Amino acid sequence: MKFHDIAEDSNIEPGEYLLHVPSKTIVICGKYNGTSVRALNGPRLFEDDVDNFKKITLSHSERKSTYVASCKGCGG
Repeated sequence: MKFHDIAEDSNIEPGEYLLHVPSKTIVICGKYNGTSVRALNGPRLFEDDVDNFKKITLSHSERKSTYVASCKGCGG
């Protein structure tokens, strides 16, 4: 897992996980408008400057190890 600074041309989508540096927690992005990020930390919604967040990138092996298949019992 690597953390990268968010540039102005970065593509941040709602629902993406980000690292909030001051609180050292992983949060879910709700809205990104270029200068600030609105994020969800548990039940709390807050807005902070984009400089306080880092984008999380996973390597191929990390992404593969977290993959969970759907239930085989009810599928066809």
